[in-house]
Formats: sequence, C-alpha cells, structure tokens
Amino acid sequence: LIHVVRASADITDEHRFIVIGSQAILGSREDLPPEMLYSMEADLYPADAPEKAIEVDGGIGEGSMFQETYGYYAHGIGPETAKCPSGWEGRLVVLGLESASGRRITAECLEPHDLVLSKCAAGRERDWEFAESALREGIVDIAVLRSRAGTLPVDEDRIEAVRRMLDGLETRANRS
Repeated sequence: LIHVVRASADITDEHRFIVIGSQAILGSREDLPPEMLYSMEADLYPADAPEKAIEVDGGIGEGSMFQETYGYYAHGIGPETAKCPSGWEGRLVVLGLESASGRRITAECLEPHDLVLSKCAAGRERDWEFAESALREGIVDIAVLRSRAGTLPVDEDRIEAVRRMLDGLETRANRS
C-alpha cells in the first residue's frame, strides 16, 4: 500500500490519497488473516483532485509495467465508487508517509467498520468473505456495523439486504 501511494503521488503530484478498497484495511491493522490480503490492487484517488485518478490508472494500473514488476497495482477510482456510511470522512485512518523526494504525503484509509459496510453494500461474494473474516477476527464489531448500516447512501431495499447480510455474517462468524 505504501509503495502504491508513493508512486501515485509521484505520478499525480498530489499529496493526499483516499484508499477505499479492501487494502484500506492495511491502514488499521498489520496482523491480518491471509483471506483479507488476496487483492493485488489498491483502490484510491487523490483527495484534492479525484479527476487525476485516471493518471494513476495509466501509470501504475492494471497491466502496467509497475504491475509486471511488483505483482500489484493501483486502481484509480472516483469518490463515488464506494458506498460508505454517513460520517466516514471523519473516521478515516491517516497514514503519514514520505515520498522518495522527501515530500509529505498521506494515505487516508477507510476505518474498518466503514470499509466492511461499503463491501456489504456492494454485495459481491468476495466481499462476504472479507466481511466475515473481519468480524471473526474481531477487527469489527457487529453492533457498530448495525448502527451505521442505516446511514449507507443506498436505497432502502439495499439497506435491508445489508442488514440481512450482517445477520448471516454474525451467525457464520460465531460458528467458526
């Protein structure tokens, strides 16, 4: 994650990046189970110039020389990509970094509960597995997830689906 953020800063000449994909968990924890580390991409965008995400994709995105060299890449996305619960911006986990040239940069990562809820809102199979691992490992608390679920910026049917998903995740995590 640090390498990707530093490379993104070099490409865009920006200094603040919002990390919203699964790799945002690296901002909060280092001791993660392997199933939470499968992704070879870091989803991010420059906080002050989201339109420069396309430069990130072009320079160090999927299929780039960067990916061929290191085995991972950046996915430049927009702020609208993840559906996060209300107030997520105030809960970002900030990693202070330094670029190769000594310039101060930050990776502002989704807080684990907000990350898990954004994955629940997406509702893909891999997101279920990620969320279940986070709950089982004690990285997130079911009560906090439930309290924030109703503030997701999705329609009421999707919120209800997320609530059912949380019920199922709690049951599965308790069995493990």
